[in-house]
Amino acid sequence: MKGIIFTEFMDLVEQKFGLDELDSILLEAGDNGVYTTVGSYDHRKLVRLITQLSKHTGIAPEDLQRVFGQSVFKNLYNTLPNNSSLQDCKTTFQFIKLVEDYIHIEVKKLYPEANPPAFEFISESKTEMVFDYLSVRCMSHVCFGLIEGCAEFYNQSLAITMDKVKSDGSQVRFKVELIG
Repeated sequence: MKGIIFTEFMDLVEQKFGLDELDSILLEAGDNGVYTTVGSYDHRKLVRLITQLSKHTGIAPEDLQRVFGQSVFKNLYNTLPNNSSLQDCKTTFQFIKLVEDYIHIEVKKLYPEANPPAFEFISESKTEMVFDYLSVRCMSHVCFGLIEGCAEFYNQSLAITMDKVKSDGSQVRFKVELIG
């Protein structure tokens, strides 16, 4: 997993819960907290940090992942090159389609060792999109939050549901409906 995800998570924890809380969860997770945005790290370290934060706050790990996805969308969007096709997107559906067709391809070009999640699109209309999220990291709740952050960015109201296709969470089906 790219380091930018770790640095964004730590920034969020510090901002929402304070530096002391961040220090506590790092200590309890046995993590030195040293990450670079372009480095690659084991995703299980992030899972440990989320688990520790959950223990401290009483907030479910899935909810923390979702909030993280919501908050990180804008920052990740701002890292996109100005000339990317994503800058031309006007809707959440357009953006989601280009995540698979552009972002994940570019990530693999820049970082051949990267293993980003994949989206398999099942159906799409003007008001509904159904796709499967596939990832060995099983972090579909972050994806859920990213979709919510994207919808907020494009000022759209969505109804989002997700259902596990595989019991381990490595394949999750999202149904995204435009409201209004």
